[in-house]
Amino acid sequence: MPTVLEADVRAASTLPPSALDARVSTDRFPPPAIEARGLKKGYFGVQALQGVDFTVATGEIRALLGKNGAGKSTLVNILCGAEAPDAGTLAIAGRPVEVFAPGQANALGVATVHQELSLVPEMSVAENILLGRWGGHRRGGWVDPAALRREAAGVLAEFGVEIDPAAKVRSLSIAQQQLVEIARGLSFNPRLLILDEPTSSLPASEVEMLLRTLRLLSARGVAVIYVSHRMDEIPRIAHSVTVLRDGRHIDTLPIAEAPTAEIVRRMTGGTSGIGAEAQRRRPARSPGRVALKVNGLATATKLKGVSFELREGEIVGLAGLLGAGRTALMRAIYGLDPVAAGRIEIFGEAPADRSPRAMIRHGVGLVPENRKKEGLVLDMSISKSLVLSALHKVVHRALLSRRREGRLAQRATERMSIKLASLSDPVRTLSGGNQQKVVLGRCVNADVKVFLLDEPTRGVDIDAKHQIYALLEDLAAQGTAVLVASSEMEELMLFCDRLLLMKGGAIVGEREVAHTDLAEVMTITMGSAVSSTRLETR
Repeated sequence: MPTVLEADVRAASTLPPSALDARVSTDRFPPPAIEARGLKKGYFGVQALQGVDFTVATGEIRALLGKNGAGKSTLVNILCGAEAPDAGTLAIAGRPVEVFAPGQANALGVATVHQELSLVPEMSVAENILLGRWGGHRRGGWVDPAALRREAAGVLAEFGVEIDPAAKVRSLSIAQQQLVEIARGLSFNPRLLILDEPTSSLPASEVEMLLRTLRLLSARGVAVIYVSHRMDEIPRIAHSVTVLRDGRHIDTLPIAEAPTAEIVRRMTGGTSGIGAEAQRRRPARSPGRVALKVNGLATATKLKGVSFELREGEIVGLAGLLGAGRTALMRAIYGLDPVAAGRIEIFGEAPADRSPRAMIRHGVGLVPENRKKEGLVLDMSISKSLVLSALHKVVHRALLSRRREGRLAQRATERMSIKLASLSDPVRTLSGGNQQKVVLGRCVNADVKVFLLDEPTRGVDIDAKHQIYALLEDLAAQGTAVLVASSEMEELMLFCDRLLLMKGGAIVGEREVAHTDLAEVMTITMGSAVSSTRLETR
């Protein structure tokens, strides 16, 4: 039996070829699925959106692109009712909306799948898919689990996903949880579906399944806003592309007029030479011995034969988009995640034990992406947090020397320019930037020779960012080897010597910062060129 969506596609097949694409460039439409005019939004003096106009037609799939910080997430949050704009108007299916909230958005046919998963781990798949809508599945005054499972199974089957509706979400892989999140969005039968980086954790086979489902929904008349950095997906799914930059709407183009080079040019705004400029201002560094050598490193789910070298006195950046494998590489090197194959050498020696404890002994330190969850004990004092990885320096005859602890912590505080009231205060009392400096200071106190830094400036203010940049350059000048991952590619080009370009768990390129530009780096990491390939419904 054909599914409802397949029947809709058969009906749509009676349209002339490229009819769906033709709709993008003509006015022969029903009212737009969503229409925004003059949207403005600011946070603490920073304008995230600056008068953005954005309209998506019924049945249209619109790719929403832009660098990190361009305003994509803010726009999505406003369109789905999660946030209110400071100014501007919004209309759904031609109806002006005055007060917009997530519940009202759902009632008006807007469903959103956010980048961050919002599932309840202890609940079943069915309970999550229909969360907040259990009232219609009652028997004798109680919620009927069997009825929930039946409806959820229907949603999953139409989506083509084979997941047990009775399974607890916590038992699923990250990819399966992402599919459940998407299925929950589809369960609302939306007229507008907003997807924010929906394929970031999906394997290739499930990406194809998702794209196929979106084509079917488009043929059915559902509008889709598709936020993604994966450029190879865009021509296979989108009718048109909107580019945001610095909170402004730069352009909206039919997919046939949106090759990768043109999109990247609009995304960067001609700021592609920042790496070479930074190199000219910075004193030359002379790399020394190979400090870290990685050969054929692979994990069961993410990394695919990664190989590279990192030398003393060198700062190398890992550039890649969400899901490229940057964090997985850091964690595998440091011994947090198991390795399926490959060899890691520290100054020519391959540690027999790949645990974090062994890596610390070999002079490797990690500054994790999530400092609060993985980098700090928030109720521990600032002083003890700064010496936690250097206890051998402050323990005397099996007892902690408070004098040594205080001296070592004070030196780190001064070197890192940590702003605090007292070293005895809990580290949770510090600002985000100063908490990050504590994590860095702890590694410095441990005499780390190979620094692994994952998103070291995320969530810190501009002053703290520049202080961290200066610290990394100072460490490199002293001979420390630094490997840093950041989703801000412009940031990497400010202080790195080389870039390793990652995509799909592999290194797909290597560039010296002085001899490349932002456009080239983004083009490589975002994937294959966007050509004139058109959306097909077959």
